[in-house]
Amino acid sequence: MTLSKVTNVGQVPKRSIFRYPGGKTWLIPIIRKWLGSYNDLTLLVEPFAGGGIVGLTAAAEKLVQRVLLVERDEGVAAVWLAGPNASAAWLCQKIKTFNFTDANVRRTLSEGTPALSDLAFKTIIHNRASRSGIMAEGAGLIKTGENGNGIASRWYPVTLQNRIRGIKKLSNIVDFVHGDGLTVLEEHLNEATTAVFIDPPYTVASQRLYKYNDVDHERLFSLASQHEGPCLLTYDDSKEVRAWVRRYGFRFRRVAMQNAHLSEKKELLISRDFGWLN
Repeated sequence: MTLSKVTNVGQVPKRSIFRYPGGKTWLIPIIRKWLGSYNDLTLLVEPFAGGGIVGLTAAAEKLVQRVLLVERDEGVAAVWLAGPNASAAWLCQKIKTFNFTDANVRRTLSEGTPALSDLAFKTIIHNRASRSGIMAEGAGLIKTGENGNGIASRWYPVTLQNRIRGIKKLSNIVDFVHGDGLTVLEEHLNEATTAVFIDPPYTVASQRLYKYNDVDHERLFSLASQHEGPCLLTYDDSKEVRAWVRRYGFRFRRVAMQNAHLSEKKELLISRDFGWLN
């Protein structure tokens, strides 16, 4: 079965600081259905947070009581750790006053980052200056950009400040961990009122998209199958992934999405059952 309706992402509130390859803004209407079908969820764990749109939406819309975002990439984790704390005001001021030129961007990216707040700022600059938001090693920076605006095409300082402030407001119900997603997932296996949303680096394109792309996918499926609470996964559609779906007792639906180049593609939505999707 294929869910053919493509989400208009323009109608989904944007809460993430990042332009993230593989981001799940388009999945938010389905996430609302999934989490909304339960009335006793105490926690949502997102072991591969990335851009964090699912966890931030769940928190902002009170779909769960608490959210735990986990991220292995130290730069991305620094943003999530610095944004909700005392560094938020500092980050906003740095973003407000930064002159986003090619020379300034390259100088910032070449600097050392002794403090968490410095690394967070550097990561935001890198994300906004890189093509399609890709921050993997070897990824290039924007050249021509939108409407000939060059490297500053995706630099929206007011929007970024507002999103940081929005995340800070959620700090009482959203926790961030810099660590290994599989390890954290294993710690929550026996919690029946904990929902888990798993959006890992995919099996095909992850090497060119993410700094940390080495995931033991079969172990991930094994752990997910042992989780006592609701569990939802997204994956690329491949024979290997479909084999793991069958092996570990899951089902899948093909779901239509639109990528950064505005072309439609299909991904797999994976769950034990899809009664909540009706």
